[in-house]
Amino acid sequence: HDFDNYFSIPSGWLYLGNNGSAARPIVFTPYRKPGWDPGFHAFDLYRYTLEGTKFYKTSRPFSMLSYQLASGKEQMLKAMHTQNPGPNLNLGFEYRLISASGLFVTQNTNHNNYRLFGQYQGKRKRYAASAVLVGNTIRASENGGIQNDSFLLDPNRKDRFTIPVNLGGANEFRQNPFVTTVNTGNTYRDASFFLRQSYDIGQRDSVAVNDSTTEYLFYPRLRLQYSFLTNTSSYQFRDISADSVIYDKWYGVTLPSPRDTFLLKERWRMMSHDFSIMQFPDAKNPAQFLLAGITYQQIKGNTKAGNESFNNLKLHAEYRNRTRNKKWDMLLSGEFYLAGITEGDYAVEATLDRYLNAKWGHISLFFSNSSRTPSFVFDQRSVFNLGTHGGFSKENITSFGATVSNPLVTLFFRNHLVANYVYLRDYYQAEQYGNPINVIQAGASKKIRLGKRWNWYLDATMQQTDAAAPVKVPLLFTRNRIAFEGRFFKNLNLSTGLEARYFTPFKADGYTPVMGRFVPQDTLTINNLPDVAAFAHFRIRGFTGYIRVENLNTARFTDGFSFTNNNFAAPLYPTQGMIFRFGIQWWFVN
Repeated sequence: HDFDNYFSIPSGWLYLGNNGSAARPIVFTPYRKPGWDPGFHAFDLYRYTLEGTKFYKTSRPFSMLSYQLASGKEQMLKAMHTQNPGPNLNLGFEYRLISASGLFVTQNTNHNNYRLFGQYQGKRKRYAASAVLVGNTIRASENGGIQNDSFLLDPNRKDRFTIPVNLGGANEFRQNPFVTTVNTGNTYRDASFFLRQSYDIGQRDSVAVNDSTTEYLFYPRLRLQYSFLTNTSSYQFRDISADSVIYDKWYGVTLPSPRDTFLLKERWRMMSHDFSIMQFPDAKNPAQFLLAGITYQQIKGNTKAGNESFNNLKLHAEYRNRTRNKKWDMLLSGEFYLAGITEGDYAVEATLDRYLNAKWGHISLFFSNSSRTPSFVFDQRSVFNLGTHGGFSKENITSFGATVSNPLVTLFFRNHLVANYVYLRDYYQAEQYGNPINVIQAGASKKIRLGKRWNWYLDATMQQTDAAAPVKVPLLFTRNRIAFEGRFFKNLNLSTGLEARYFTPFKADGYTPVMGRFVPQDTLTINNLPDVAAFAHFRIRGFTGYIRVENLNTARFTDGFSFTNNNFAAPLYPTQGMIFRFGIQWWFVN
């Protein structure tokens, strides 16, 4: 019943008016990962990652196909297949295509993601190996926002392609979903290959299944593990018809002629080798272990000075204990960069989960602290750093909180404390905030039964921070779904109703297209109506379908009826009008 399980953008995110455009979470989430980071995260939501890889063990081949079609020539295709060619080997792949022309000029996106994965375990269960190949191509045109929000209410501009934008323009734009070229915008590419091999030392055993088959068992006490990772990435912004006036005003760049080509590009290659030792205190509980390891990382790329090479040396350790009765789950982990370009970076994390009973559910506690070198895009050596600032101190992020989850309600509390926060004060000038930033968050999720077949799904989050800080958040964010649900006939599961999303007015971040980053601003307040959608979701065995009519809140009766009362995701970045969306998803066992 939850559309978040099928759409590429969760309901808790703001995106710049088109599926595949830059996006950020409404509920503040600090980037706390230590180590080297290029700094381009506005499109992370659409990327496949190594961490998101799932391995399977199937007795029969399993597949999934999904297709979605929406207004504005928006399409999304997903495919997944996995099977076990042998009892000890699993192989599979995933693919996703997001393509959307958009409803405004120079807003088209085209993203391709793929993932190949495999896992092998030796017959006697001592040796194991897993491999993943994952890649992403992100293409997103950038229009810099509309020139004036008053154009949205102009009765002669109900066709949103007639509204002038800041970058690109109607002369260079073609609304064709099969054209993937980005004339004005960002093109990001990355590909990663990961290989992990391990060998276990411990106690072996066997069980005779029948006269001709023996099942080998193995209880590890010590594991030797080697991991290899290589990653290539490139980040490009290009404008084939750049307006010299805008680029001088926004970025301090002087172009040779009034209309010229503007291009920035960085390429990076990273390779790492990790050796770890794992010890299992309880031979019959592989979910309890102690791990210690060392990682060597080599980074090569192009900067303003030309090609450069960097190195990192990292120590890391982890203790995990999930008891066999599954009532306790504890994690302690830490990593420290001993030497290299991010020397002194570190991260520590602790989580504790306790299952009480069926009535009271789970209670979870967490704490994390990290110190990280600011992303390379803020470094003076970066091609994308068009300003004069650099040499910032390390950011320090401390987070802690608790979650209580049971059949009645889910409650959570989180506190984020960020020191030495690095941000953009305008379209290209970086700055470091001297005071600590404290963000307090509390929220709840609950299913309320309104009638025999009527349910109300309520999600709400409250946030509070210092108004002077460069982190701006709405005081309240809430999502509500009222649905008529039930199982009808023999196999039809139906959920149909209304969905509304709302956040209180706040000074939402602006967006800088060249840097591909959101920018805090203290001038304009976004004051949106609730986003309202009508939906009908259904499932028949392994087949799921959904029909949605979104953004009903944009209905306007002045100057004739139309869906032109747009909300905003950022200053001068309106969201869509009414969207009709249809999709299917099919799971099947071959």
